[in-house]
Amino acid sequence: MSTAETTLLGQEEVPRQRGLFGVLARIRELAASVWAAAGPYVRIVTPIGWLVLVAGGTSLWVGLAFGWHEFVFLGCVLLAALLVAVVFLFGRASYEVHVELNPRRVVVGDRAMGRLIVRNTSTRNLPPNRMELPVGRGLAEFQLPGMKPKQEHDELFAVPTNRRAVIVAGPAESVRGDALGLLRRAVKWADPVELFVHPLTARLQPSASGLVRDLEGQVSKKITNSDIAFHALRPYVPGDDRRYVHWRTSARIGQLMVRQFEETRRSQLTVIHSTDVKHYASEDEFELAVSVSASIAAQVIRDGTQMSVVSEDGLWRTHSVTSMLDSSCRIETKPSPFETPRQFARERTKRLPAPSVVVIVGGSGMSTADFRSIESLFTADTNQIAIRVQHGAEPSMSSVARLTVVTVGSLDDLPKLVRSLS
Repeated sequence: MSTAETTLLGQEEVPRQRGLFGVLARIRELAASVWAAAGPYVRIVTPIGWLVLVAGGTSLWVGLAFGWHEFVFLGCVLLAALLVAVVFLFGRASYEVHVELNPRRVVVGDRAMGRLIVRNTSTRNLPPNRMELPVGRGLAEFQLPGMKPKQEHDELFAVPTNRRAVIVAGPAESVRGDALGLLRRAVKWADPVELFVHPLTARLQPSASGLVRDLEGQVSKKITNSDIAFHALRPYVPGDDRRYVHWRTSARIGQLMVRQFEETRRSQLTVIHSTDVKHYASEDEFELAVSVSASIAAQVIRDGTQMSVVSEDGLWRTHSVTSMLDSSCRIETKPSPFETPRQFARERTKRLPAPSVVVIVGGSGMSTADFRSIESLFTADTNQIAIRVQHGAEPSMSSVARLTVVTVGSLDDLPKLVRSLS
């Protein structure tokens, strides 16, 4: 076959492909339109309803095909049950529904109560109905009585707070259906409401928990001509600011001498919290690590020191203690999207201000080599602390090169260990 013939066949194939793609696109559009129209009705049938429908149709077909009256009777009974269930779907309710949680923020173990308020907004009496309210991973069911116009009914429920989490209550749904559960029609009435279950925290001493030790800032090793921390004297050179001439020394040695300073910068603390599942031996160990990070961050925020907290999912909100604790409720252990802890720390801190103190928090599965790989990302004048959380371990502190390694086995150990750091 010549090149010209091959080119001609290729040119003929392009319109065919375009036509095929056009047909498939139209089929998808038609299927989407059919599902948009039929979907609400199809979803009314529950899995048990589909099972009854298939069993009834199959029994009826087998009975008619083979002359088995028992199967004909069984098929008729099953299909009749579905037809009777349709009657329970009729009726329209008009409710005004509110979901209240009090309080909206609690600490693990504290009591939290919720309230479901339902009001009949129609001008006619409403029959008894069933209301369902998802609460976290659970489902609360309430039987509403018959309600007169403008009548209000409320139900109280308890919210489990035995674990740090963001618990979503809602949306509330009124449910109509038969007693056998073959058909179900649900209508959403209220928006979901969030309850923040904050982690347990330890109250630390002021002055940035002993981690940031001066009000003016951390002193670096960089020499500058003007700052606060005095370093040394040197001979005057043309262009130096005469305000920094040390006149007493100049008069004694007969030569102008000016002051030199060590550059200081405002304190900036960065907490790097690993959520990689392989770094933690258990769920309790991870919860302890979250409590450690939240305790340090809360005290630093109270002291007014600039700070950032990062994990694999991103940056926590730290403009207030409440917002930081809300952010801590959302993190969970999961496989890290980064190949190494160093890569995670580099990607999450590269856009943050240069820190004066870095705190790295990880579980017992995080090795000293992992901590040191993160340490190498920062300059020599950055104080770095690695906190290894190991549930039930004895508290200890050691130094590896420029890195201080702290082992925390219980949240009660944290205040004493942090005091030792200063």
